[in-house]
Amino acid sequence: MSRPPTTHARPESPVPVMDLARMEEADAFAQTVKEFRQGTYPEDMFRRYRLQHGAYGTRMTSDYAMIRIKIPAGQVHPAQLERIAYLSEQFSINSAHISTRESIQLHWVVLEDVSEVLRGLAEVGLTSREACGNAVRNVMCSPTAGVCPAEAFDATPYAQATARFFIRNPLNQNLPRKFKFTYSCCEQHGMARIADIGLIPQTRTVDGRTQRGFRVFVGGGLGNKSYVAHQLEDFTPEENILYTSIAVVRLFDRLGNRKNLARNRLRYLVNQMGWDKFRNLILKERDLVRATQSVVVKMPVGPPIPEITGRVHISHRTGETPAGYARWLKSNTFAQKQDGYHTVFVGLEAGDITSTQLRTLSDIIQEYSSEGTGRVGFNQNIAMRYVHEDDLVPLYSRLLESGLAKSGALTMATPIGCSGTTSCNLALTNSHRLAKEVQREFLSRDLDADDALRTSSIKISGCPNSCGQHGIATIGFYGGGGRLGGDMYPSYMLSLGGRADADAVLGQNILRVPAKRVIPVILRIIEIFRERAQPRDDLKSWIHRIVMGGDDITVPEIRNMLSPLTTPPTMDEDPDFYADFGSDSSYHTKTGRGECAA
Repeated sequence: MSRPPTTHARPESPVPVMDLARMEEADAFAQTVKEFRQGTYPEDMFRRYRLQHGAYGTRMTSDYAMIRIKIPAGQVHPAQLERIAYLSEQFSINSAHISTRESIQLHWVVLEDVSEVLRGLAEVGLTSREACGNAVRNVMCSPTAGVCPAEAFDATPYAQATARFFIRNPLNQNLPRKFKFTYSCCEQHGMARIADIGLIPQTRTVDGRTQRGFRVFVGGGLGNKSYVAHQLEDFTPEENILYTSIAVVRLFDRLGNRKNLARNRLRYLVNQMGWDKFRNLILKERDLVRATQSVVVKMPVGPPIPEITGRVHISHRTGETPAGYARWLKSNTFAQKQDGYHTVFVGLEAGDITSTQLRTLSDIIQEYSSEGTGRVGFNQNIAMRYVHEDDLVPLYSRLLESGLAKSGALTMATPIGCSGTTSCNLALTNSHRLAKEVQREFLSRDLDADDALRTSSIKISGCPNSCGQHGIATIGFYGGGGRLGGDMYPSYMLSLGGRADADAVLGQNILRVPAKRVIPVILRIIEIFRERAQPRDDLKSWIHRIVMGGDDITVPEIRNMLSPLTTPPTMDEDPDFYADFGSDSSYHTKTGRGECAA
């Protein structure tokens, strides 16, 4: 029996936060698939068309697709979660996957069923248009925007307006490569410095009046070669944000490398040209855009900010506090700037959530969130905001019933893992499964409760292309293969010291670690930290100091301490060593054609 709504909950509404869908695109997709199957629509043209509509190729087959659903600014309505659950049951594998870019993915959808999924999404205001391909991808915004104590103002409406402007915009249909926007709430809760355009809200006082604006960063990104973005200017007023964005996209469209797919992201153009020169081009192009274009964007109107001042709260809490509550409260929630309210992060395993759990989460959001919506997070999770502190215990009880109460969501005990060889053509290892194994090991050891580890992160990619964001992890890994004699085994390159905050720096590669030794190596790093750290250190600050050369222990010494764990046994000594996680057969490298660009 479901719990009655609290006085803080908004009534269920069928109106989505943003409606960017077009039903006719589903019909057009169905017709295009038919022509492709009949051989009248060329394969390369179909591939570009499919990606433009958010249907990504699935590993080693052309008969299935992964549908990537765009969630602008990460804001998702309960009715949309329910629809995704239904579509997953009908057309996918009875689960969904939360990406690191605030999208929700449905895997292994039969190509002929993609149009049915697009139609179902459109009915609740969702779209996958330009979620893949050479276009502006899903516009991200910190899940804590609007509730973060350190923010200047809520960046959510600006992120949504950016998404509304660029979707289906002719400017955005044939870029040299994909293009990504990220809005952060503050320096600590976002990734503005690793996006093509990253924005952090700030204010300044001019003639006694407060003016809104942003710190704008350009030319960052992760991949086989990663770069930290450059700050454009000290302060960009809010009225210049869209003009600045248009200017950068136009320059990329005009000057980007369309011949070399491996070097045609914006970050390569900025690096090749030099930041000072590219910055001058942006400022000149922005002046031209302002002089020649009149741009008006309707700011999306989502659910109202909850009116909480003076509200009388009636608690429905009954019974004893369930076991594990204190541990969950510490590692999955934080106090908002709105007095008495918390944001709750639902921790998942490598971003996976079942259809049943999606439905339950939809109900829980309606019952416990005064905002009435969820926020897809940066770390493969979903956040509920405006949960009153008196409702935290009954909320935890509800999450326990549905298997959604894993602790550690805001700690390194919940690693990021890309899809890896479970579906990606480029993957070399099963990073997805490894992330789950690491999480289970950490939780079994109660490491999520260790304050010294709380601010650190573990991020795992199945190849060097960084979908798992290993380059900005405290402890990062990207997949590859190793060999002993004639036998291959899965392995990972270990990197240390990456971070995306105000002290943004890319991780430093240390040594290659066999897949089955990744967990022992992480535990050994933690052991060395506990032996050698200074009293005020946490793991993140300690590793940062080491890789920056400011500690009495050096990177080569760390490498030497870890090396004994990386020696491979023979196949006869340990056959399991030569199989990847989730596999019972010997490892081999096999990749297909990547579809990050088309």
